[in-house]
Amino acid sequence: MNVQIASQSKGYGIDIQPLEGRVTVYHDGVQLASSTRAKVMYETRLPPTIYFPPEDVMVPLSDPTALQTFCPFKGTASYRDIVVGDRRLSNSVWAYENALPESTGIEGHIGFMPKACTKIDLGPNKLRDGEDGNISGPLIDWLLRGAAGFETPEEFTKALADKMLENGIAISRLSILVWSLHPLIAGKHYIWEKDQEEISTFAPSYEIHDHPAFRNSPLRHVSNGLGGVRQRLDDDHPDNSFPIMEDLRAKGATDYVAMPLPYSDGRNNVLTLTSDHPNGFTTENLGLVFECATVIGRFYEVFTQKENARALLDTYVGHRTGARVLGGEIRRGDGDEIDAAIMFCDLRGSTALEERLGRRDYIALLNTFFETASTIVEAHGGEVLKFIGDAVLAVFPAGKDASAAQKQALDSAKEIVARLSLVDHGQPDIFCECAIGIDFGRVTYGNVGSRARLDFTVIGQAANIAARLGDFGKTAGHPIVVSDTVAKSCGECLPLGAIALHNVSAPVASHAVRPQSIEQVREKLIRQDAEADKNIA
Repeated sequence: MNVQIASQSKGYGIDIQPLEGRVTVYHDGVQLASSTRAKVMYETRLPPTIYFPPEDVMVPLSDPTALQTFCPFKGTASYRDIVVGDRRLSNSVWAYENALPESTGIEGHIGFMPKACTKIDLGPNKLRDGEDGNISGPLIDWLLRGAAGFETPEEFTKALADKMLENGIAISRLSILVWSLHPLIAGKHYIWEKDQEEISTFAPSYEIHDHPAFRNSPLRHVSNGLGGVRQRLDDDHPDNSFPIMEDLRAKGATDYVAMPLPYSDGRNNVLTLTSDHPNGFTTENLGLVFECATVIGRFYEVFTQKENARALLDTYVGHRTGARVLGGEIRRGDGDEIDAAIMFCDLRGSTALEERLGRRDYIALLNTFFETASTIVEAHGGEVLKFIGDAVLAVFPAGKDASAAQKQALDSAKEIVARLSLVDHGQPDIFCECAIGIDFGRVTYGNVGSRARLDFTVIGQAANIAARLGDFGKTAGHPIVVSDTVAKSCGECLPLGAIALHNVSAPVASHAVRPQSIEQVREKLIRQDAEADKNIA
């Protein structure tokens, strides 16, 4: 069990006091509320706030609007419009309809926004000055001085939990849910638990939004801007607002809070804290975390932006190229001279396919073609540099082993042709076929383009010849055509002689991969698919 440690400095506090006599609030001379039962709330670093019983409000209130805000020790505030004469003042009053234990004294009472309240008659009362209550301690010191040194969100999360404990915040579990900008991953969920050495990291797909466990969770509630969640989990509060509360209660939890972790663009991520201390969290505990939430959110925003940049570059230019861009190769002309096998893979008959299938089904077929080619290229150590219309440009860097790069490109080409022949498009007369050209040579691997718009690509004769060999294969009926250099790694190629290629000054000695070689790969894939289906069954 965690032990709460007395803070070295005066922390966050709330004090609710009744006011004497009659208190009246006005808007441009019109009475909005007048009561002998008004109360004042003193809260650290906020001006004193006057609350009125709802029955003492003298102007019409609208139904609750969509706006909600959350305070971890007052609860979720709902807002309403008021009508003054012929004017409607939007979101001008708020109330905590289900106030948290620290603030039950103002539950259901009405507070007025400054834009609505132009004058307050306090009667015999004199409000005391608010308390700044400067916060300090291990957590604040760490956020200001030490937190920036962590390289991963997992390291930061563990250190954050340790500093909360050091600051006397009795947490047994800490979780951070951050949304990402990734084509496959909806976000990252980092969970720290007491007595666990490692941070648990989950990367849910976008299906999470339809999963019942998420749809009925505090994470969704907070993410959708519906306010925060605070629930005591001790015997005096047996009801559960969400199913996860029962799981936490069974593990000895006594208090739970989920609060927004804001990003600078307004997105709501989620920070949750669970306590197993008999008394749960104190107002001072939650006030400290609440005030630090924006700063904590900025750290996770930096981590997320780095991961988003990496993911987007991986998605649009490939992992190897993306790493080079992130590594600083961002200026026109940046790049290297490398030896590489270049593969150009072009979908055959694309114009006729689009006419027969229609745009929607054609794009589905095109995506299948791209997915097949990309997966196979990456599995053989290559990288797809780009999609050009209905074609794929891939590179297989040689390093110190040219023959290995050539074999990787050849194996990829044969498997792509074989795999595409097995794809069922739902129509017996629709085929997804391609023409592939492969060459090997020295190319420039880097940035080209204008000052404002760059493209990371390969430039050189090998890239041009690979594309032209693919074009030749289309007209000659050969699925895979390779240069003489690459054919040395083939062993099963049909010599085609020296071929005149468009925009290539000299004829290029070329070879076609024999159909028997492709058929062998096709039969192997059929056996693998059958074995996989049997294992699933």
